[in-house]
Amino acid sequence: MPRSNRCAERRRPAQSRLRGTRAADDRGSASLEFLTAGMLLLVPLIYLVLALGAIQSAALAAEGAARQAARVFVQAESTPAGSAAAERALALALADHGVQASDVALSIRCSPVPTQCHTRRGWVTVEVSVRVPLPLLPPVVEFGGPLSVPIDASATQQVSRFWGAR
Repeated sequence: MPRSNRCAERRRPAQSRLRGTRAADDRGSASLEFLTAGMLLLVPLIYLVLALGAIQSAALAAEGAARQAARVFVQAESTPAGSAAAERALALALADHGVQASDVALSIRCSPVPTQCHTRRGWVTVEVSVRVPLPLLPPVVEFGGPLSVPIDASATQQVSRFWGAR
């Protein structure tokens, strides 16, 4: 005669009932968990990509603007004409990368004689400073930290040794 185990018989229906209700209650929660966790991870990742893209674009614009401004400055016929050409080169380089010109500062230094930029074999250094606003933040938001990232670039060109011989 087989022995019966009353505890085991009582446990089996209770376990099968628990499995049945748990499976019915969990239906559809995997997709909800995936969407919730996905959004919590995906939104910051997308914002990071947008922010890094804006910063990289401004860095390339600043570097290209400094290089071009220095080139056109040393090839100009006079210092005022060189300053105007450098401003145009700056505006063009920034427009190519979509950087607002109001957030940019341009400075020109000359050596060995700071007052005379167009001297034979003189050096002209152009520095461009850009402040990149963080994307998707309105300008009225006040945080304790900065709302923009500063980017600086500089380029140095030598005036030709044949500059005055035209």
